[in-house]
Amino acid sequence: MTTSYSAVKAIAPGSLLADRAYEELKAAILENRLTPGTPLSVPALADRMSISRSPVREAVQKLIHDGLATHVPHRGAEVSSVDVEDLHQLYAVRESLEGLAARLATERLDVAALTELERILGEHEKVLAEGGGEGAHVRQDMRFHQAIRALTGNRHLIDVLDQLQGRAHLGLHSLWRHPHAPRLALEEHRRIYEAMAAGDPDAAEHAARTHVSRLRVRLRQATGRTDP
Repeated sequence: MTTSYSAVKAIAPGSLLADRAYEELKAAILENRLTPGTPLSVPALADRMSISRSPVREAVQKLIHDGLATHVPHRGAEVSSVDVEDLHQLYAVRESLEGLAARLATERLDVAALTELERILGEHEKVLAEGGGEGAHVRQDMRFHQAIRALTGNRHLIDVLDQLQGRAHLGLHSLWRHPHAPRLALEEHRRIYEAMAAGDPDAAEHAARTHVSRLRVRLRQATGRTDP
């Protein structure tokens, strides 16, 4: 059966083709334009994106590294499927690390960084007010967390959370969708921001952990689990 890649956008000519191909494929996966199990054919994707195979091959390898794609013997790469048990374990780890990131970021926070976080929240609010779709919400959601972890200055923490966040979004949005979810996420982000703005690392860590903990509750509800 031939796979349609009509949901994947073409890449304009220029530099950093592999990076731009990666960002487009990552967005297509997280926005559910490419669903779990979809084959990632390098020749077909290169044709669709109007670029050569080499940057697409590099982009697919990065998706595999980030856990958003999987290499299947005799079939090649495909969008990762959701493993419920793995997802529960992933969220348990993410809860601790997002809390640590918020704490470290608060300790290094300056006016410019605080202004940037406020700007991201404002853009997220605008997306929701204008009825932006799931993809726009996911992008703003991820930008907020990425901005916080960048402030930590801890390369190891940044790398681990970059990988965990993509897989977490892929799994949760495959299993649980609710019309109020974007608004809930934004409100919880504001609580993290307020704690950081107050210069309170303890409160920032608590707010970040609470945010991910609530996502874990929603995941348990979606999968019918009752254990903590």
